Amino acid sequence: MMALPPYRQIRALFDDNTIRVYQAYSNQIAESALAHGSFISPPFKMARMTWIKPSFLWMMYRAGWGYKDAGQARILAIDITREGFEWALAHSCGSHAEPSMSKEEWEQVKRDSPVRIQWDPERNLLLQPLEYRSIQIGLGEEAVERYVNQWICRITDVTPLAHEIRALVVEGAMERAAALLPLERVYR
Repeated sequence: MMALPPYRQIRALFDDNTIRVYQAYSNQIAESALAHGSFISPPFKMARMTWIKPSFLWMMYRAGWGYKDAGQARILAIDITREGFEWALAHSCGSHAEPSMSKEEWEQVKRDSPVRIQWDPERNLLLQPLEYRSIQIGLGEEAVERYVNQWICRITDVTPLAHEIRALVVEGAMERAAALLPLERVYR
């Protein structure tokens, strides 16, 4: 019997310099980002918290393989600097207050932290929840500015890949679908 991964663990596609995160957007935002190699405002909203996800399957769950709604029709793979990713982790707080915190303490922690971390159930090819968690990283205004202007190295449209994998899952060709998944390793 294989051991389960730790309850919370960052798994991602990465190399020595970059780590891949995913986001889903409307056609308008995706086309602009692909044309410019970054997110341009407008149509992208710099003042809004934006969530990046290193887990391909969690992104597929969130966006319904790109079929959930028009606002998530395009799945983008964004390769960002590991330095930027590490900055985000170092300047983060959880998305919820610790039980021992007062409301005032929690408000101060949020003001001091431009990044939110949330751990949600990882997903399998059927998009069912697994027993362990994947990280979602919410970038607030300061972090979004860094993300857009400093961290992004490459943006790739992976919507066709998402649709191809989903079609194989629907056919029941699970091994072929799994073989197309990005190779996500434990990020240390």
